[in-house]
Amino acid sequence: MVPQQPDTAQAVEEFCARTIDLIAADVAIVKPQVALFESLGWHGWRALEGVIRYARAAGLLILLDAKRGDIAETATAYARAYLAADAPCSADAMTVNPYLGPESLVPFMVEAESTARGVIVLVRNSNPDSSVYQSIETPAGPLFAVVAASLAPWQARLTQGQTGWSSLGVTVAATYAEDTEQIRVALPSALFLVLGYGAQGGSAPDAVRGFRRGPAGLEGGIVSSSRPILFPVPASTPGARVWEHGVRSALARAISELGEAVT
Repeated sequence: MVPQQPDTAQAVEEFCARTIDLIAADVAIVKPQVALFESLGWHGWRALEGVIRYARAAGLLILLDAKRGDIAETATAYARAYLAADAPCSADAMTVNPYLGPESLVPFMVEAESTARGVIVLVRNSNPDSSVYQSIETPAGPLFAVVAASLAPWQARLTQGQTGWSSLGVTVAATYAEDTEQIRVALPSALFLVLGYGAQGGSAPDAVRGFRRGPAGLEGGIVSSSRPILFPVPASTPGARVWEHGVRSALARAISELGEAVT
């Protein structure tokens, strides 16, 4: 149990802010994990609001890793809580769980359409146990492919602007790169949130395997890297300077690897 103490939440907020200071010049998006703030009670919610404000002031986009999924009024409330323009925890995009059926996604998609935000649907995940459900064979193919195909109408509806990319996104896994190609066929304009790169064993080439060729190289997704950058040295290592150097070094390695892969 994490103590629900104001000092703990304040320390978490300060840690996130210092991390943003170190990475803001070299990344486009941060991905706060909502549950880790929720576990701190209302102090944690206040810290999350503060982190979102701080990241926006640094010029970053915010993708909330919330994995919400519900129906009817409850789904609408979740969508408004995170995607409404005036919500305290308003984000540029959020992750959602589709396993209550296509109708459960509608409130999130509608809210995202009205506020020009994004929705990232869980389709293929990187943890090995995800295959128990996501790779189960159906008459229409593996379940992840069925979910991906069901999102095609929303992909088209949420494609706006000049880039040709949709604000519908889906999760894919660098650890299951062969499945990424199948998902790209079903959703040619969806942005990919790539999981499993780095700490879970996915390589940079596998992380960008479902990307498409663009004017400056491969494009079409966001590669997530959390633990190697946030915690680059053992917790027992003394000194903030050592941690700061570790963060910068880990980020530089990821940028180099992914830069070579996309060009």
